Amino acid sequence: MRVANRNILVVGLARSGLAAANFLLARGARVTITDIKRQEALQEPISQLQGSARLSLGGHRLEDILNADMIVLSPGVTTQLPELLEATRQDIPIYSEVELAYRFLQGRVIGVTGSNGKTTTTTLIGELLRKSKRPCVVAGNIGSPLIHSVEAPDASQSPDTNFVVELSSFQLETIDRFRCNIALLLNITPDHQDRYRRFEDYIEAKQRIFLRQTSEDFAILNADNPHTRRMRDQLHSSVLLFSRKQSLEEGVFVQKGMIQANWSGRRLELMSIQEIRLPGSHNLENVLAAATVGLVLGLEPQSMVQTFQSFAGVEHRLELVRQWNGVSFYNDSKATNIDSASQALQAFTEPLLLIMGGQDKGGDFEKLHPLISGRVKLLILIGSAGDQIAGQLQGAAEIVRARDMKEAVRFAQQGSIPGDVVLLSPGCASFDMFDDFEHRGRAFKQAVEQLGSVPAPSDGSQKQTSQNRDEPEHPSREHTG
Repeated sequence: MRVANRNILVVGLARSGLAAANFLLARGARVTITDIKRQEALQEPISQLQGSARLSLGGHRLEDILNADMIVLSPGVTTQLPELLEATRQDIPIYSEVELAYRFLQGRVIGVTGSNGKTTTTTLIGELLRKSKRPCVVAGNIGSPLIHSVEAPDASQSPDTNFVVELSSFQLETIDRFRCNIALLLNITPDHQDRYRRFEDYIEAKQRIFLRQTSEDFAILNADNPHTRRMRDQLHSSVLLFSRKQSLEEGVFVQKGMIQANWSGRRLELMSIQEIRLPGSHNLENVLAAATVGLVLGLEPQSMVQTFQSFAGVEHRLELVRQWNGVSFYNDSKATNIDSASQALQAFTEPLLLIMGGQDKGGDFEKLHPLISGRVKLLILIGSAGDQIAGQLQGAAEIVRARDMKEAVRFAQQGSIPGDVVLLSPGCASFDMFDDFEHRGRAFKQAVEQLGSVPAPSDGSQKQTSQNRDEPEHPSREHTG
């Protein structure tokens, strides 16, 4: 892709937009940056620009769109903006940052998407490759823009490099030539109903991960999820399945408590599911998906087993923060949708004190009622969705409202006894109170670490409502679906 001396518009100056802008500036592009935020709110990313870009802030202007030879769209910005719809009518190409990066990469691309489990599975695949001493770069929605990998020292632009890329539906909307040599679709459950008019639109965005695959490539699907399973006969690539509920003629599955595989005409028995450190059936599925990739790549089974035995998870995803006075505190801030919160609830047998809430994404919290009723001692709500959650879960548990994360943790401390679990699993986006789910998780961990140094709140303060902040249009990273 030629970028030198071309007029390129970068829409959204969050993490991926900033990375794309710097990449393009370094290659001689004439870059304009537009963002709905005003300049005073963007001082930090502006200070990180590594060249002279034209700034058009405080709104999107049609003249900027129409003057562009190409548009690079941040994933937090919807393609349905009127200005972008006009660009499409004018045949101005609109690409995601991962599409831009792909045009300059050498190596194998392993793409991972799904409503839940993307970050854990992406990280786990990276660990498998590192354990096997295969050259590997982990990037994408996981936190490091793929464009950074083009010149990363560990990438070294080698055909042998494995780029393990976490991909959200938002990123997949605007790919064109982006091709995954191995593509994983872990699961599909309702998510981002505030962005997609129909559930089918969300499914179609997810399925784009297979867009450019050929018969030389591999597609890995969850046999237990009806939406992914029915894609099997629609793809041009070689399809492999994984399942924790049924044995498979070809793929990775659980049988009699053991992870097994039928692969290339032989039967393998990898390990007992009891040896996996990650809690929860959803994490078992993540391990099965990663193991399938390992078999495709020809990794040694014993090396894979050692990785699965030692891997303790990723930050903000069922992360044990601390045990305090016999109470365990878990940070699951990455649970930004209802299905993810449901998985977290099912990962525990202990009595729970649950912190939920944030910015609603159009979900149905009533689905959690059976998982909360009789199991959650106290439901502590934060954020702008608090009233909605309280209404839909009325009667499932005792409910209190907290003004902020610190107060929510102190309510949990006050209501817990030894043997209980305090779980932050919001089931919502974070932008009403925090920059992103990482910021929210850090706030929870900081509040937990401070336990014992601050007195518990009085009962009267529990009636306070949460304080909200305006939602930024272009979040730094929480396009997790």
